[in-house]
Amino acid sequence: MKYELIIVEPTVRKGVALIRLNRPKELNALNLQLMDELVFVFRQLDANDDVRCIVITGDDKAFAAGADIKEMSGRGAIEMHKVDQFSKWDSIRRTKKPVIAAVSGFALGGGCELTMLCDMIVASETAQFGQPEIKIGVIPGAGGTQRLTRAVGKARAMEMVLTGKFITAKEALAAGLVTRVVPPENYLEEALRLAQEVASMPPLAVQMAKEAILKAFDTSLDEGLLFERKNFYMLFATNDQKEGMKAFVEKRKADWSGT
Repeated sequence: MKYELIIVEPTVRKGVALIRLNRPKELNALNLQLMDELVFVFRQLDANDDVRCIVITGDDKAFAAGADIKEMSGRGAIEMHKVDQFSKWDSIRRTKKPVIAAVSGFALGGGCELTMLCDMIVASETAQFGQPEIKIGVIPGAGGTQRLTRAVGKARAMEMVLTGKFITAKEALAAGLVTRVVPPENYLEEALRLAQEVASMPPLAVQMAKEAILKAFDTSLDEGLLFERKNFYMLFATNDQKEGMKAFVEKRKADWSGT
């Protein structure tokens, strides 16, 4: 696919790929074409053995200021159902490799929901997060009522969704929505540094750890523990488990093969 609305750097750092949303005049609003490009590139990067962690960002002014309202405003319910735009989000959610959002400026509506599809969020001090859909007569539709509630709790999610209130990066950090907050000039570099740290770990173990953590949101504690245990045992079938434990005993750095 030829990308028109995103910029992709598949090897921006060793093991790290970078995706930039590239609709600056529209504050990176998420239209159907942009989402199609994201679905395609996430599939490509997930299948690329040279990529072990993915960073997605916008620009200094906006990660993404929401969905493209002009694209949706004239549609009816049946047309929205047929377009099935949220299947694209489901596809991105199935990415096996860790994904880090590097956020500056606005992350609103669909933009906030896209950050919450990611596994970690590094935010600039200028970042603002919000689900203001109520102000245009609808509610979040790409997971905003569900993931936001799991991240910040019922009371804060109710306030944000029912009033459309934005929260600052520091408020998002205190609420548990973001991983860390850094000065504006450092947010992308910090996200890439974190991604490179993740990419230096054994990739199969990283993917299974991600899978197990996400399972905690979908199931009971007992079922989650069984899932975790299964993944733990499965990793004993990998060469990286043998290498990692041997390197520990021999007091040397492990050389991960990804197998």
